[in-house]
Amino acid sequence: MQLRRSLSFLALLLVTAAFLAAPAFGSAIVGRNVARPTLAIDRHGRAHVTYSIGGRRKVLVASGAINARAPSRSRPQVQFAIRYGVGGTGVCRPYDGPPLAWLLKACEAPDGSYWALQSWQRLKPNYGGAQGATELHLSHWRGAPAQLVIYQNWAERRYRHIFGRLTYRGRGVYGFTATRVGAPLDTYGRNIYVDTFDSRYGKGWHRENSFLTHHRGRTLGDFCYGFFPHSGHPSGQGTRYRATVEGPGVTPDVMWAADDAGPFDASVQSQMQALERSWGDPKCRT
Repeated sequence: MQLRRSLSFLALLLVTAAFLAAPAFGSAIVGRNVARPTLAIDRHGRAHVTYSIGGRRKVLVASGAINARAPSRSRPQVQFAIRYGVGGTGVCRPYDGPPLAWLLKACEAPDGSYWALQSWQRLKPNYGGAQGATELHLSHWRGAPAQLVIYQNWAERRYRHIFGRLTYRGRGVYGFTATRVGAPLDTYGRNIYVDTFDSRYGKGWHRENSFLTHHRGRTLGDFCYGFFPHSGHPSGQGTRYRATVEGPGVTPDVMWAADDAGPFDASVQSQMQALERSWGDPKCRT
């Protein structure tokens, strides 16, 4: 019961986080609800993006950042220099990098690095929201993107519980300061946006909640969440789940998806509890 009360209280604090979130500092949000986006890279390795809003053509050029820094209290995270209204020309060399979720277009730059445009609905109402602005995210990286790993088990033997880690180059991804509803206040914090499929919210995908990665315990960048009934809302347990997070720095956004784990299994529960507790996070102990 203590776990349930703690998680319910946490979820209550986060209920408005989707609408109070600070400006994103990951893959740059370069447009919302756009049409016909294009991406090209010039010979200097700068990205040129075009799209239309309300029938009007918009252009921008982005440069000055790649990959991500490890969390630091003394140095800000890398960010693009973006100039809106500045056009240019370039090409989109064939992309041979890792598969990406929500991908619209990806290109290889002359130096072998990658640029990509991804599009998804990051901000939707918690506990059942199905619609939100479709954001256009721009990223630039080389090597492997961040890794989002999530496991499933049970809380009180009947509610779905998930826990996991967000890492980049083997190190946890997390921030140092946030608002009381979980909006990052620095350039390192990351929210995990969780959707549930065919739940009591209705058919199809609906937002369950969003929450910060942690910086406590032995394995940083971890998180946990229970699908309890929250403040008059039903349990969001569904037949399938997905979680999306903006990559650290200017790296691509990443997504995890899986079918629901099904009825309680004592042997699986024991294994998952041991794993979760081994991370040493005081906030995550089923």
